Amino acid sequence: MNAIVKPVRDWAFDAIGAWDRFWFAPTQPHTLAMIRILTGVMLFYTHLVWSLDLMAFLGPHSWITSDVVRQVHTLRENYAWSYLWYFESPAVLWTLHIMALVVFAMFTLGLFSRITAVLAYLITVAYCYRLDGALFGLDQINAMLAMYVMLGPCGGAYSIDRLIARWRAGGDLPPPQESVSANVAVRLIQLHMCIIYLFGGLAKMRGGSWWDGSAMWLSIANLEYQSWDMTWMAHYQLLIALLTHVTVFWEAFYCVLVWPRVTRPIVIFLAVCVHSGIALFLGMKTFGLVMLIGNLAFISPQTIRALVTAGVSIFRWEPEQVSKERMTATKR
Repeated sequence: MNAIVKPVRDWAFDAIGAWDRFWFAPTQPHTLAMIRILTGVMLFYTHLVWSLDLMAFLGPHSWITSDVVRQVHTLRENYAWSYLWYFESPAVLWTLHIMALVVFAMFTLGLFSRITAVLAYLITVAYCYRLDGALFGLDQINAMLAMYVMLGPCGGAYSIDRLIARWRAGGDLPPPQESVSANVAVRLIQLHMCIIYLFGGLAKMRGGSWWDGSAMWLSIANLEYQSWDMTWMAHYQLLIALLTHVTVFWEAFYCVLVWPRVTRPIVIFLAVCVHSGIALFLGMKTFGLVMLIGNLAFISPQTIRALVTAGVSIFRWEPEQVSKERMTATKR
């Protein structure tokens, strides 16, 4: 009996330990901080675009008025609330809009990040609930990233908060601390990305064009979304079919293959290829970029820190090195 119970017990303890490490192992905040920066830039840009015709979207005579939006949510029987429902004055709406942009800018820079992260999420959701009918997948991914980023110490690295803490400490500040909340926030983004891709792949499998290999051609030949003329690919039907099947396979099995260290680089590489293609060739630049920001959750903090350090070292101005180069040039 013990020969059966002991392996089962050991397996159960191993499974519990793995689950505990997955969620609650402390990790450094560098990945979360980088996602904060890029998400903040995306939030600032996408909401800045509303400024081009703000009253047409939010004003008293907007294309979809706030009363209609509230009725739509009531008919859908879903809970929704937005502070933008209750203001129609152009002056007030512009004031609130500028304040929102300021919050997004502070969130991006990491100034009072614990507060601005929460405000950025609430503002993003408020705009989503007010602008029903003018939303796309981009806005949903923006809201998702903002929601999870606010759960962790997103200002723990690469932030003005960090610079202020260093100044208060007299220039001597230890490295960013590892925390459980940073790990939880990143894990939630990872799992949400897996769910998005899984259902996206399953939805594609319901279409015949993804089975016969023509879906990629139907996408690049669609003039409504076409950024670059890629119709020359009509002469390479096997390539089109291959790209179609690789895309649907990658999307459907992303949630399985992204976790093992052996297959993760391949999956992330394909994500870069797919979403870069969407951004460059199908006219959806912001959507392609925001999905790549979500994929950043699978890059380790150590890799993020190494890449940032390498990037800073390339652009860093070294007076001593410059002086030596000038002396060498003078001697020559």
